[in-house]
Amino acid sequence: MEHLTVTAAQQCVLESVKLLGAESVKLEQLLGRVLAEDIRANRDQPPYDVSAMDGFALRSADVANAPATLEIIEDIKAGDMPQKTVQAGQCARIMTGAPVPPGADAVIRVEDTQAVSDTQVQINVIVKASNDIRPRGESMKNGEVVLQRGTEIIPGAVGMLAMVKRSTVQVYRQPRVAILSTGDELEGLNDPFDANKIPDANTYALMAQVQALGIEPVLLGIARDDPDELRRYLQDGLKYDVLLVSGGTSVGVHDYVRPTLEGLGVQMKFWRVEMKPGHPMAFGVKDSAFVFGLPGNPVSSMVCFEQFVLPALRRMMGFTRIHRRTITARLAQDVKHMHSRTEFVRVMLSREADGYAATPAGAQGSGILASMSRADGLMTVPADSKGMAAGDKVTVQLLDGTAYQIDAGGEW
Repeated sequence: MEHLTVTAAQQCVLESVKLLGAESVKLEQLLGRVLAEDIRANRDQPPYDVSAMDGFALRSADVANAPATLEIIEDIKAGDMPQKTVQAGQCARIMTGAPVPPGADAVIRVEDTQAVSDTQVQINVIVKASNDIRPRGESMKNGEVVLQRGTEIIPGAVGMLAMVKRSTVQVYRQPRVAILSTGDELEGLNDPFDANKIPDANTYALMAQVQALGIEPVLLGIARDDPDELRRYLQDGLKYDVLLVSGGTSVGVHDYVRPTLEGLGVQMKFWRVEMKPGHPMAFGVKDSAFVFGLPGNPVSSMVCFEQFVLPALRRMMGFTRIHRRTITARLAQDVKHMHSRTEFVRVMLSREADGYAATPAGAQGSGILASMSRADGLMTVPADSKGMAAGDKVTVQLLDGTAYQIDAGGEW
């Protein structure tokens, strides 16, 4: 089980991770979380029949032969309660959101009337009962479920929670995520400049990917290629729900991550995935902690995060939509494929008359992070492909930010 296809590895990860428990969170901090309880209405809303327009509340029978002149018996604005009952030949001036007075069964908008005097108005149109009236309980009825458990909390849901006066709500807990880089060759962000070292980009690229999910990770730093030091760092990392370890999962004599994890009791599910970039990708479990061994090359690390870590984190938080959105695009130039692994090509997307065009975002080496910074998505090249030609239809997995567009109208 050490070498798996991308699909098999994703399935293994998702079958292993567990939905986290619930916690109580204030309304002001709920955006982007997932409900762990059903939310019920605590009242009818609106609490009575209300006017949908500024105009006049009246009896529809009185305007059956419009135009008709009616007596204005009172003014009702939002927040007022009617004081009189509308009788035959009468109406009430009413504002949007105000309660419809007894006796009235319709509202005429002010644009369809003409003032006769301070106490009379001419109604110029015929209307049916219930015209421009929002009935009691139209938005919600007392006791009904207005938001189901498992609902992702978007701004509209926050508004609904405020509507039912829920200042705190049970949501699924966010995983506690720790990030560790490994290797003597790495130079920390605040270390003195050394031209012979490799800057530690992985820690911060992974940090940003985790933050994009609304999670603030803990950065453990850099563990050097020393078994005892690595063991101490990994022991610390296993205290979290998820530990992301980049580097050290290959088969070199100084790659200590595998034996150290196994020595700490981590049950490794797989050590390799048939993909490019990201072949040296590992995953293991110890008790309630999940360990992702990510490749040392920064692009490989980020691509593996997209395919395995991101869906796992979202599942743990209660989301049902756990994978990035995909689109179909036209390949703008040939792409070679000379091995038997699924390949993820960094591409830029542009809008065409009948869809999208995907263009490789530059050199595709697993250490060339610049192309990842330009990419709109990852184009999938199947393992059995002999290469893809310009004009072919391809599947592109969108990366963060691609849900937005430049223009307000039309399509992305």
